[in-house]
Amino acid sequence: MEQDYIKLIFGLKLKQIRTDKNLSLFGLSKLTGLSKSYLNEIEKGKKYPKPDKIAVLSEKLDVPYDQMVSLKLDKNLAPIGELLQSKILKEIPLDLFGIKESNLIDIVANAPAKVNAFVSTIIEIAKHYNFSRESFFLASVRSFQEANNNYFEDLEQGVLRFAKSYQVDLTMPISSKELEEILVEEYGYSINENELGKHEALGNLRSVFVPKSKTLLLANGIDEPQRTFIFAKEIAYNYLEINDRLYTFPWIKFKSFDQVLNNFYASYFAGALILPKAQLSTKLEALFEQDTFDTSLFLKTMESFNASPESFYQRLTNILPKTFNIQDLFFLRFTHKANSDKFYLKKELHLAHQHSPRANETNEHYCRRWVALKVLEDIGKSHMDHEFDIQISNYVSDDMKYLVLSSATRDPFRDNQYRSITIGLLINKQLERKLHFLKDKRIKTQEVGVTCERCAITDCKVRQVPSLALEEAYKNKKIETIVDTLNDKFS
Repeated sequence: MEQDYIKLIFGLKLKQIRTDKNLSLFGLSKLTGLSKSYLNEIEKGKKYPKPDKIAVLSEKLDVPYDQMVSLKLDKNLAPIGELLQSKILKEIPLDLFGIKESNLIDIVANAPAKVNAFVSTIIEIAKHYNFSRESFFLASVRSFQEANNNYFEDLEQGVLRFAKSYQVDLTMPISSKELEEILVEEYGYSINENELGKHEALGNLRSVFVPKSKTLLLANGIDEPQRTFIFAKEIAYNYLEINDRLYTFPWIKFKSFDQVLNNFYASYFAGALILPKAQLSTKLEALFEQDTFDTSLFLKTMESFNASPESFYQRLTNILPKTFNIQDLFFLRFTHKANSDKFYLKKELHLAHQHSPRANETNEHYCRRWVALKVLEDIGKSHMDHEFDIQISNYVSDDMKYLVLSSATRDPFRDNQYRSITIGLLINKQLERKLHFLKDKRIKTQEVGVTCERCAITDCKVRQVPSLALEEAYKNKKIETIVDTLNDKFS
């Protein structure tokens, strides 16, 4: 596509020069002797003129030849040039979103000024929020998940084929020993559990894969569910024949968007293997048929699989939309340090709806009435391994209610660090039909906001700061009303 970028940049420059000189395509055609249709094809980036034609354009438009063929655009179109010459469009598989690169180029060619304004806005936003290449790729994967309701039938079928081929009984909890045997015997892996502990700087890594020797280095502190997930993910890379991959968990370095996307595919496969769709769906159906919410049954369901709470909640985002047609949901992961007033939203997913609880980069204070934050405060005080709670969150400003389930666990690699995993289900007719326990009066209903700065709840006892953003909006609205009154009075 590099030749297409060159064609498009030349076309953009020609169109800008022509319009700056108040020439129509018809006028440029008469001036140069080149056909109007030919010039139109050039400006749209479809054709690149031969040197003799460029010489004619240069002479008649009074623009130096070198300036005509230069890939440098003036400041008005520079952002588009930077975008076209960058590697972003090459790295992102646009076909995942049903976009053809040629269509994208047509859009740029047909409305360069509008596209330029849009691109400039995106760049400014990215700079303002320190939006990195990593963040951009993760956002792209998240959008890909959301566009597919976070369910991928080909990966689900791949798990079933794998289980049949390797005689893995999906009706029973899968152990790390069972998967380790497959890695060693089938894929020639060596497992080393001593090396990572020798390097203090690698304290946050759970695993490192060394491709040359097929050695998988494991951290000392990982528990059985983590070990099982790591092994399942390695099996996914091999069984799905993924070579362009990441080598650490969690990942610290990547070279392309494909690596980030393949990491998602491997993680999805691992989750589907450890928490099989059929088994989990059956257990969830039994839970949903209860007239009251049975906490012990929910926790028993979670513990019936050899998976971490995070893997369990993540898997719910695959199963609920597909099996139960519960498509309006969000997933959140927070981290928190004991005795701190800071909560960090590290991961989020929103399906089928633009839900209120989204990450903000403005250093505002998340609503302390969220159950996701409550369980983090609870586990910091109790020092238990797992805290769970449920509530109905009523977002007053949006007039929407969600059934929210949240679990908090300790971070085994960081002292006094905790994380919460949350799933929220939009309460609508569909959810009421599926979840019989939804009318359980014992489930606490809580009015919530998004951040304190934007919350209209007046009697909140856990508010961290005043609703500054709302106060500013109210003041501006008051000024606007007075101005309108004055206009009416003196018209």
